[in-house]
Amino acid sequence: MAAIFGKILIGIYVEIKRSDGRIHQAMVTSLHEDNESVTVEWIENGDTKGKEIELESVFALNPDVAPEEEVPPSPETPPPPSSTAAKGNKTPKTRRTTAIPKAENSTRENRAAAVGTTRARPSQQVQQSQPAEPPPPAIAPQATQQQTLLQQQNARRKSNCVKEVEKLQEKREKRRLQQQELREKKAQEVDATLPNYEIMCMIRDFRASLDYRPLTTADLIEEHRICVCVRTRPLNKKELTMKDLDVITIPSKDVVMVHEPKQKVDLTRYLENQTFRFDYAFDETSTNEMVYRFTARPLVETIFERGMATCFAYGQTGSGKTHTMGGDFSGKNQDCAKGIYALAGDVFLMLKKPNYKKLDLQVFATFFEIYSGKVFDLLNRKAKLRVLEDGKQQVQVVGLHERDVKCTEDVLKLIEVGNSCRTSGQTSANAHSSRSHAVFQIILRRRGKMHGKFSLIDLAGNERGADTSSADRQTRLEGAEINKSLLALKECIRALGRNKPHTPFRASKLTQVLRDSFIGENSRTCMIATISPGMASCENTLNTLRYANRVKEFGISPSDIPFSQGGSGGGRSELSPTYEYDDFTTSPTRVKELTVDPGAALDGGHNVTQLEVLEAQWGVGSSPQRDDLKLLCEQNEEEVSPQLFTFHEAVSQLVEMEEQVLEDHRVVFQESIRWLEDEKVLLEMTEEVDYDVDTYATQLEQILDQKIDILTELRDKVKSFRSALQEEEHASKQITPRRPRAL
Repeated sequence: MAAIFGKILIGIYVEIKRSDGRIHQAMVTSLHEDNESVTVEWIENGDTKGKEIELESVFALNPDVAPEEEVPPSPETPPPPSSTAAKGNKTPKTRRTTAIPKAENSTRENRAAAVGTTRARPSQQVQQSQPAEPPPPAIAPQATQQQTLLQQQNARRKSNCVKEVEKLQEKREKRRLQQQELREKKAQEVDATLPNYEIMCMIRDFRASLDYRPLTTADLIEEHRICVCVRTRPLNKKELTMKDLDVITIPSKDVVMVHEPKQKVDLTRYLENQTFRFDYAFDETSTNEMVYRFTARPLVETIFERGMATCFAYGQTGSGKTHTMGGDFSGKNQDCAKGIYALAGDVFLMLKKPNYKKLDLQVFATFFEIYSGKVFDLLNRKAKLRVLEDGKQQVQVVGLHERDVKCTEDVLKLIEVGNSCRTSGQTSANAHSSRSHAVFQIILRRRGKMHGKFSLIDLAGNERGADTSSADRQTRLEGAEINKSLLALKECIRALGRNKPHTPFRASKLTQVLRDSFIGENSRTCMIATISPGMASCENTLNTLRYANRVKEFGISPSDIPFSQGGSGGGRSELSPTYEYDDFTTSPTRVKELTVDPGAALDGGHNVTQLEVLEAQWGVGSSPQRDDLKLLCEQNEEEVSPQLFTFHEAVSQLVEMEEQVLEDHRVVFQESIRWLEDEKVLLEMTEEVDYDVDTYATQLEQILDQKIDILTELRDKVKSFRSALQEEEHASKQITPRRPRAL
């Protein structure tokens, strides 16, 4: 057997060390000279187990079986004579005294070393009696050579497998250190206590791959008949307090990206990056002046060219619509000088130009709001107005006050008066939320005739439009009117852009009032979609962007996303599909679905009879409003279910019937005053001594018959009106809203 195994033989027991740190005995079953190792076996829990162990590990735990190494004597220092050497017996004891001592020596080896030292004492005495010689200079190098020799022997004993394992272990330790340093660095940069820390890191890594090219004042202003742009605001105080995340990225002047958090079945979170393209995209650093420069300012010249211009602000409550149109808020006070309303005062600068000054134009302003299908004059103590069509099919707002304005300061005063009495309420999104559509119009007149009109509209919050199943009727009617007006507005703008022969402007009061802005070749429109950046508002933000995209239907491709040259290409594959829609041409199947019996959605034939009775009694069965409403629902079949169409139909009937009931009630009130005067005359006649009893009885009977006829008719209409209220409530409970699909 090779000398490298020392005293290790097959069948002996040696101490071994397990991977979990335990040390116990095991029997040697085989010796491997090629890789300098041994195989050992032991019994544990009734099972025989074994493993291959390097000789170095065996010798470290069992020094008594280690081979005895002979160190060659140095030529410079011959070995000292001893009694043992004189006998010519080169025993292992001499080697033990010259070998490097090990820390793991057993007690028996210590005793043997002590005996060897005692036997060598006579020779040491002889050496002490001899004159002292200087120490040899080569002792230190000799020890170094011995250590190097031992290291080389140990290195030769290791197998290639062990060397590879050691290399892998070193690499693993290095990786762990690097990851730990990276985690510590990230922990210093970001607050790890954030509730959506993982999502925030995903968004940050994605943004790092983009090459930002935002919109600047140096960019050219393009000419658009219909301009659609998007503006996002910074996170507000409430969102910062809740540690909400900013999920909106605007990498270039016309691209908006929404990082929508998603969750897989295995609860793994990931981002779905939805991308939209518009004419302009304004990030959170953009000011009202910059938004006005690219949106409303190009429209000012239109009204001087006998055109109609319209500018809308559309979006979720609290997204910045009123801030954009009206100016900065400080609590409930608004600085009107920094809004688009006031910036539109460029009209007065245009009046001073030579080519327009000779036209002798006058500037007037109106300010009104539309709330739940009713129009109120904000410049006349919120007086209720009526919207009618004249013989020339021109829409007239009866009783609307027009104020003469001479300068921008006059415009600011009117805006302050109007904003102070505008309908608003407190919502979860905003403490001072607009609940109505506000319409501010700048009208140019030449010799009393209209020359041009610029309408600036601050729309109500679009998230309220989906709230058509609320328990509160007022909230339902408010949401239904907002929903219907926004759908009608979208279709009117689409009809303007495509030069369609018919525009469904009668479907809502908003589009009916703005009818002249959607007709004619010299009409231009701009829509500013305002969005909230918080992750909590992600769904409403996507709804706003999809609505704005439907107005003009932009296309988007991965090449439109400005990825940096060094960025990973993986971001491109994460882009969402483009939201594109067909032309919504009316097909027979759609007409059939939307013209189903309303009673089928209301579970019963009694309601159908009630509808027929109402249509016959009130004459609202085939009104232009209902025709436009039906056309509107056909064009938005994906968003308007048959039940929702029935609900909108019921609400429209309810609004028409309400107006008729109020009008008839006013007539009855006026007649009642006349009746009182006639009855007073009759009673005065009876005070005469010789009054004509027949005349008194005849006239009194006539008055009572008139009262009975008029009051009975009013009572029947009020009963029908109450039935319509019940029908509206029942229809609201049958609604199953639909969401737009991505093609």
